[in-house]
Amino acid sequence: MVSKINSMKRIFLLAFGCAALTAVTISSGHGQNSSPEQTRTAIFAGGCFWCIQPAFDKAKGVIKTVVGYCGGTEPNPTYELVTSEKTNYRESIEVTYDPAKISYDQLLDIYWRQIDPTQAGGQFTDIGPSYRAAIFYGNAEEKKLAEASKEKLARSGKFQKPIVTEILPAMRFYPAEDYHQKYYQENPEHFEAFEHGSGRTSFQKKTWGDRR
Repeated sequence: MVSKINSMKRIFLLAFGCAALTAVTISSGHGQNSSPEQTRTAIFAGGCFWCIQPAFDKAKGVIKTVVGYCGGTEPNPTYELVTSEKTNYRESIEVTYDPAKISYDQLLDIYWRQIDPTQAGGQFTDIGPSYRAAIFYGNAEEKKLAEASKEKLARSGKFQKPIVTEILPAMRFYPAEDYHQKYYQENPEHFEAFEHGSGRTSFQKKTWGDRR
């Protein structure tokens, strides 16, 4: 598939000099006192990883989120490599959560509300393999839950087109560069302009009645 290299996000990165941004320390969110034994991780791809991070950060029971790359095999991928569309990596998010406070099913529900599950070639104005949506399952139980959730969404009547979001086995997740982490907090004006311009915000309002 031919990549649309001049996607809105790349234009925003060039326009606002993201490569020169000060490194952002990845911070913990809700439930930061949970011990490692009590936590699990989930990985989702939903187009622009800037845009799917806020909703997970707000969820009670989510301890930490990191945006990055999943689905490829090249070691230590960079943003430039991934968006060249020459790899199988997709922009993704790794969610660390406390299963006693939030379930995998609830994470799936949050995920579906961030994307257009009928769009196969990317998400909104970000078109290309690296922007394709996917649920990366870590075990048989996650796969079963993801498939059931997808089927439930298909039967809900929310969408007239088929649900095409892929459900794939998880591969190694690589965190993205620091300037991508918590982009919505570090660059709120740029983030809001991009979200509205991409059509994601209007789609969420039309489909779900609110943005999140």
